[in-house]
Amino acid sequence: MAPSADSLRSRREEIVREHMESENRYSFDETLATFHHPRYELVGTDEVFDGPEEVMRYYEETRAAFPDQRNETLAIHHADAAVLVEAVVRGTHTGAYKGLPPTGRKFELPILAVFVFEQDQLVCERVYFDSNTVLRQLGIARDPTSLTGRLETVVGHPLTISRSLVRRVTGR
Repeated sequence: MAPSADSLRSRREEIVREHMESENRYSFDETLATFHHPRYELVGTDEVFDGPEEVMRYYEETRAAFPDQRNETLAIHHADAAVLVEAVVRGTHTGAYKGLPPTGRKFELPILAVFVFEQDQLVCERVYFDSNTVLRQLGIARDPTSLTGRLETVVGHPLTISRSLVRRVTGR
């Protein structure tokens, strides 16, 4: 017999809350156990971590770089095959990450995490975020609308800027 819609919704939310709380406790074995099959899709960086080994490597790499990383749930929404979580992730960059030496700076990143379910089994966490937000807060990137950001764009992309100016002047 299939579970009722209310009991399925409650079960899914319980799994998602345990998933996020265990991440905050750095109890990654518990986090992995919330999945039927562990899979992360990080849309902001176009990365996929599939399977327990890859997902555990993701946890280890990110927490080595951001040892105080925590998530704060702002809202939870339910869909037919997913639970959507609006959250803020915060941390301090005190360890190397993907070749980037530690900056010592803090970040605060709004995210939308889509927890994909097959019935009551979590099969994927797909996280939507703006990677440039983190890079700007860590001092790696500039706000493209600031004076420094505009100057970097002109210096770094002279051909693109030239074409844009020509189109503006010629109307094409």
